[in-house]
Amino acid sequence: QVQLVESGGGLVQPGGYLRLSCAASGTFFTINAMAWYRQAPGKQRELVATITSLGSTDYADSVKGRFTISRDNAKNTVFLQMTSLKPEDTAVYYCHADGLSGVFARPFGSWGQGTQVTVSS
Repeated sequence: QVQLVESGGGLVQPGGYLRLSCAASGTFFTINAMAWYRQAPGKQRELVATITSLGSTDYADSVKGRFTISRDNAKNTVFLQMTSLKPEDTAVYYCHADGLSGVFARPFGSWGQGTQVTVSS
């Protein structure tokens, strides 16, 4: 079992910034890609940013230039630095990770519980 725990959400004014963190724990041999998704009320969950184990990143067009994803492989943690926040960034943000876990190194894909980000004046 691999558990992901997010932190860092909250209420921020438009133009402000927040930093989300997601720490992985459990029995795993390797974590490959880590990613942030978000889901606004009444909308489908969407991919925000991804980062591979080697540090390659990709972003949704809506957040390019404003959000930065990074990871600390030694601490099995992924971060999302969000700047110039807009009201449309309001959503529950979820962390996702995949890799190999358990005694037999089976593939896994795990989700965090989500953290609320609200951008409002």
